[in-house]
Amino acid sequence: MTTTTPGRRERLRAETVTEIKHAARRLLVAGGPSAISLRAIARDLGMTAPALYRYFASLDALILAIVTDLFEDLRAAVADAALAHSDEEPLVRVGHMARAFRRWSLDRPAEFALMFGSPINDAGARFGETFFTVLGEHYARHPFGGEAPDLPDPALRELFKPYLDTFGDRFPLPVIYLFVAAWTRLYGIVAMEVFGHLRWAMTDVEPLFEVELARTVSRLAR
Repeated sequence: MTTTTPGRRERLRAETVTEIKHAARRLLVAGGPSAISLRAIARDLGMTAPALYRYFASLDALILAIVTDLFEDLRAAVADAALAHSDEEPLVRVGHMARAFRRWSLDRPAEFALMFGSPINDAGARFGETFFTVLGEHYARHPFGGEAPDLPDPALRELFKPYLDTFGDRFPLPVIYLFVAAWTRLYGIVAMEVFGHLRWAMTDVEPLFEVELARTVSRLAR
């Protein structure tokens, strides 16, 4: 009688989990987020749908695992962009990181739709931390001296409570306001480009992205 050692069982389980996630990502790329189903994955892998529950408690748990992996892929791409320009000023690196985010997203529209159409989890926070680390370098060298937004400090503290609970009080609140406002604009441009929502108006979205990126860096540098 052949027995499976605990170490081998764990390795086989990890391999099966990876195969399941790869199958789900193939469905995602081929048909978008709605194409992912346990039945389709099981059929692709030659398993029964109930057998998948030994590895993921539900389809939502599988989706969460995939989104976590995708955010890590994106985080690595952005971090690599910063590392490739490590000899440049921090805010210049932020620009390269933003461009890496745009390139990654345009190359993976289905993955982008799944990630940013799902609730942001801890992997999303780790992605944000990649930017905040570089921003921290800038403000360590150049303390923020710009004007605060129109909202008073107590209002900002309440407004950004989720951020403060996750990341702490490392930046002045006006900096967080500026960063979130800038991220909203840049993300919005990328999302509209990924989904083709600017084709009615523009032949090339990159110049618009670059103008907004330059404005973002200028405001953060104040």
